[in-house]
Amino acid sequence: MRGGGLWQLGQSITRRLAQADKKAVGRRYFASEAEQKKTVLYDFHVANGGKMVPFAGWSMPIQYKDSIMESTVNCRQNGSLFDVSHMCGLSLKGKDCVPFLEKLVIADVAALAPGTGTLTVFTNEKGGAIDDSVITKVTDDHIYIVVNAGCRDKDLAHIEAHMKSFKAKGGDVSWNIHDERSLLALQGPLAAPVLQHLTKEDLSKVYFGEFRITDINGARCFITRTGYTGEDGFEISVPSENAVDLAKAILEKSEGKVRLTGLGARDSLRLEAGLCLYGNDMEQHTTPVEAGLNWAIGKRRKAEGGFLGAEVILKQLAEGPKVRLVGFTSTGPPPRSHSEIQDEKGTTIGEITSGGFSPCLKKNIAMGYVKSGSHKTGTKAKLLVRGKAYDGVVTKKPFVPTKYYKPS
Repeated sequence: MRGGGLWQLGQSITRRLAQADKKAVGRRYFASEAEQKKTVLYDFHVANGGKMVPFAGWSMPIQYKDSIMESTVNCRQNGSLFDVSHMCGLSLKGKDCVPFLEKLVIADVAALAPGTGTLTVFTNEKGGAIDDSVITKVTDDHIYIVVNAGCRDKDLAHIEAHMKSFKAKGGDVSWNIHDERSLLALQGPLAAPVLQHLTKEDLSKVYFGEFRITDINGARCFITRTGYTGEDGFEISVPSENAVDLAKAILEKSEGKVRLTGLGARDSLRLEAGLCLYGNDMEQHTTPVEAGLNWAIGKRRKAEGGFLGAEVILKQLAEGPKVRLVGFTSTGPPPRSHSEIQDEKGTTIGEITSGGFSPCLKKNIAMGYVKSGSHKTGTKAKLLVRGKAYDGVVTKKPFVPTKYYKPS
């Protein structure tokens, strides 16, 4: 998402730093040291061996004592605890908060049952993605949203400008930005059994995409059964003064099997799950249809439109987009962002947006945009890495099967 989007640091940034491409990386991800914010867990990360790097204006752990490979595998076998407090949680409230949000996103927000959520995309007038986000309808007059750290300023400015206009016409909507809360992501097969030790809420009745406000480890938390790894898990919004205690309790209850995990493994995990990283796989010029997110456009929205850029998006739904995001597996060194994609005749047909070596599959995986017609699973291609062409094949996503907790 997230998608989510995601917009997480990943192996690609580590690689670029190693190549000393610091200026290009810096422009996109880094603030000066003095400007970097710290989450309330910063000292806890350092004490536990976290290797801190600048990301989207924050000092965040890219990894701990484990390698990124080891952390990725452990998440799928046992579990991982991520600090994602750099992401921005906010609430929209008021009797018109649903129609207001529907002007800005592609989801059918009105159709969501209270206590459920979905991945969505904030679009611009040209149908491009401003950001991907998980939205939850808490009640009919309360929507909870989490936006990406790197998009926070532009997202909030975009929402605020439209809110001002909406309210000027008599609309009832207000917002609260949850800077007083921190966000933890607990992911993997042990996520539910470990968290169950810390709450009276019956987690077996909370399914993928569902939301609760409940006490966890003695603190009033927002929990959403979701994540950015393809595994079962929860994102937990906790009052910041309780965040360190909650992290310690989760690790303790897992008896060492759930490990603190950094942004490097988070990127590997989301790529294996075929999830978009905003800034790589989706940008302001990319539409949800091109990114393969047709499923996120509500049925009613496909019929009625009513969101920014709807004309462009509905036309693409009817006629098909000119480019499409697809998955690849390949030989040779792993393809990286901006690697050229060619057909078997050597004609350029697209570009890789995310790529790396899969710790769980032990092979190269990637995502990239290709011209429509070259997007079908099994299509052979050439992927250029450092000027040399290697064999690739269009591969269905996700690369690793997802394990979301859904009703049987």
